[in-house]
Amino acid sequence: MTEAPAATPSKRKVLVADDEQVIANTLAIILNQAGFDARAVFSGEAAIEALDSFQPDMLISDVIMTGMNGIETAIAARRKRPNCKVLLFSGQAATADLLEKARHEGHEFEVLAKPVHPNDLLAKLRG
Repeated sequence: MTEAPAATPSKRKVLVADDEQVIANTLAIILNQAGFDARAVFSGEAAIEALDSFQPDMLISDVIMTGMNGIETAIAARRKRPNCKVLLFSGQAATADLLEKARHEGHEFEVLAKPVHPNDLLAKLRG
């Protein structure tokens, strides 16, 4: 009798959203090299579209983006995929006002300061 091969644990899927394409692509590369299945998108709208097809375990999004900002994206992502974790990052002071508005609406998000050091990001994802 032969034994079935042990199931390989699936890679955690991470969707990275940033309207600065170099940043989104770079983070996706770093995450892929660290053993995640990461994809980059360049707008909040694209992130929401990717939720159904990619089905990420985590969304990492810049807060300040043209069109749909990262907080709006995070709220929509939580509604669409309640088990998807959300991590926001930002390098702009305007983020504080947007986060405060979200808090008043009952949403709490963790925010990392931009530029995000890859080791800090990986620690958050693995923690």
